[in-house]
Amino acid sequence: MTISRVLLLSALVAGPVGAETLRIATWNVGLDRKGPGLLVKDLAEGKDPQLGAIVGVLVALDADVILLTSVDYDRGGVALGLLADRLGLRGVDYPHRFALRPNTGMQTGFDVDGNGRTGDPRDAQGFGLFSGQGGMAVLSRLPIDGTAARDFSGFLWSDLPGDLSDDPPDLAAVQRLATTGFWDVPVETASGPLHLLAWHATPPVFDGPEDRNGRRNHDETAFWRHFLEGALPMAPPPAPFVLLGDGNLDPADGEGLRDGMAALLALPALQDPAPRGSHGRGEPGQAGDPALDTALYDDLGGLRLDFVLPSAGLNVTGSGVMWPPADQHSMPELAAASHHFPVWIDITLP
Repeated sequence: MTISRVLLLSALVAGPVGAETLRIATWNVGLDRKGPGLLVKDLAEGKDPQLGAIVGVLVALDADVILLTSVDYDRGGVALGLLADRLGLRGVDYPHRFALRPNTGMQTGFDVDGNGRTGDPRDAQGFGLFSGQGGMAVLSRLPIDGTAARDFSGFLWSDLPGDLSDDPPDLAAVQRLATTGFWDVPVETASGPLHLLAWHATPPVFDGPEDRNGRRNHDETAFWRHFLEGALPMAPPPAPFVLLGDGNLDPADGEGLRDGMAALLALPALQDPAPRGSHGRGEPGQAGDPALDTALYDDLGGLRLDFVLPSAGLNVTGSGVMWPPADQHSMPELAAASHHFPVWIDITLP
């Protein structure tokens, strides 16, 4: 743990003596490559400047547990291990790691995009040039109870109550709802398990007037609302838990069916700490607060796409979005790593 974090934690007085304070974060790191094994190659060679930037940001973030999205999956966890090794050389150790095969690139066997052939990236359960492209992964200082982890990635879109799918029956019989995955991953703390509920939804764009991606994005968010309300066959986890990941939908700006995100953020089982930062840009054409933005695009501007939503009873002592400081030269890695920026909360467990 860095000296600055030690001082920060020492200064916290919100929790009782002996309380456990943890930083929980998520970040879309953009570690998706155009072919299988290329991320491993890049990590092994160590020449890609993006990788150095990502490592620098993760060192500065100093999270105890972080969900990474848009990171390629390999069965042996080789890429994740190489990333952890690079972090270890900088003094930030993540001995516990977790990743499951994502739905991205997993072919459905159907011509989903209607172009007259099967096997294309858009014909997969989730868009992917290959199986495992752009998956999710957890890095943790705390032990992960992998045997108790639950994977709901196989849940069918048509099985969601009130689903917006209009797929034909043969496709609906196999089409999964999660673009990347739906996970419940217990992390072992001194107070008992803390459940990480992880997801990375499809962007509500890159389709046509049928708005299939928009409808699916809406329902991927609705999944968590139904799950936490106990309306699905799978029982929700006991508190405490944290729902986190890339929802790919700004509650106030950009494209998409925003009522689904609004309903999730209003769910009594959750609280929204509304982590804030500053990207230094004005957004006069937008309705949302720019301080809540977690991603920045030249054409779209700033958007709040990434979320860390703790269960209602958790004691949140701090939160933020890690944007480049006003002095751009003091942390150039942030601008070079990804279009997205880390989102974090500090929680205190009794």
